Amino acid sequence: MGSLCLVLVVLQLSWSMSSSVPPSSSHLCLPHQRDALLHFKTTISVDCDFYRDGGYRDDPYPRIDIESWNKSIDCCSWEGVKCNNVTGDVIGMDLSHSCLVGSLFASNSLFQLHNLQWLDLSSNNLRGSLLENTSSLFHFHGLRRLNLADNGFDGIISSKLFSQFVSLTHLNISYNGFFDDTESYLRFDGQGFDMLARNLTKLRNLVLDTVDMSDVALTSFLNLSSSLEHLSLSWCQLHGEFPTQAFQLPNLKVLDLSGNENLAGYLPNKNWSSGLELLDISECGFRGSIPASFGNLTQIISVGLEGNSLEGQIPDVFGNLRKLTSLSFSSCNLSGPLPITIFNLSKITQLDLSYNHLEGPFPNHVSELQFLEELWLSYNSISGGVPSWQFTLPSLLQLDLSYNKLMGPIDRIQKPSPIQEVYLSYNNISG
Repeated sequence: MGSLCLVLVVLQLSWSMSSSVPPSSSHLCLPHQRDALLHFKTTISVDCDFYRDGGYRDDPYPRIDIESWNKSIDCCSWEGVKCNNVTGDVIGMDLSHSCLVGSLFASNSLFQLHNLQWLDLSSNNLRGSLLENTSSLFHFHGLRRLNLADNGFDGIISSKLFSQFVSLTHLNISYNGFFDDTESYLRFDGQGFDMLARNLTKLRNLVLDTVDMSDVALTSFLNLSSSLEHLSLSWCQLHGEFPTQAFQLPNLKVLDLSGNENLAGYLPNKNWSSGLELLDISECGFRGSIPASFGNLTQIISVGLEGNSLEGQIPDVFGNLRKLTSLSFSSCNLSGPLPITIFNLSKITQLDLSYNHLEGPFPNHVSELQFLEELWLSYNSISGGVPSWQFTLPSLLQLDLSYNKLMGPIDRIQKPSPIQEVYLSYNNISG
């Protein structure tokens, strides 16, 4: 599901507080805010050789050089700093991917920037307890975008934290804690997420991947803002029956619940969010059949359902999804005929139907799969011959048809061919 990961990254980056925002050029810097930033600089260090979950040496992102900050340059022109062109207040900071190491809460200097509207500290090695420093965060009462992802923050996220941030539209606190310390992570208490859902009525992007949500009542999802466009909750230890209504949020474009193996529920039979572009519920416990209403998701780009306890046939509606690039129904206990319309998806790059009970032959001719790179159909009951078109697809790199009921001769792969890996074992074929 590499394409799925790529889509997720692109969609998350689309709302990150990017360093491409140019610094303010006029000399507006307010002295007390400049001094606050300089003091913040003294409380942390820059160490690009420090490794945390992969390290920084191969980080492809441009790094903000916080060490270049000094009094001789107007602070509104510093890298990563954005000021209001009228008042001179610092309203935005992007210090993501900047090799910052230390405690965010070592001093209160940063929290003197009361007019800050967006703050991106993602992908550093900053640490501190959100529970113990809730009062410090309250100084950012006008904050609209907050990205603390991929750091070492820990502690309980209580309901008190979200009693203030009513203006937030974007929140990302995913992938925090130190992975060699099982006691160091972020966790919602019983009321924290419910308060978030009720109070943050302007929220459009919510990314909480790997935050412990085991104490969250799933009924809290019924209170999420109708403005929500991006909801990512992978590997959050959610459990119980996920409310179908969450699939029906009117503006939802991204829904990622992957890796919550004790999360159950059913896919909705109607009224999906019509603008949905990415759906990933892989490695969960969803039940029931794949509804025909999937055919109404005409904006969908990537679908990941692998590893669920589904049943029945794949409905013959996926030919309508002309934007689909990645589709995985692997290990879903699906049966019935191989859905022919799937082979007419003109933009599909990855197709994984392996580890099911699909049967029947391949279509004799396929002309649409010009971009298909990976085709995984192993561990099914597909019969008939191996069609020659599979070896002539212009972009195909990996083909796995092993453990089926295929028979007869196969054509020799013609050179040049982009195919790198072919798996045909445990069939009755020759050639």
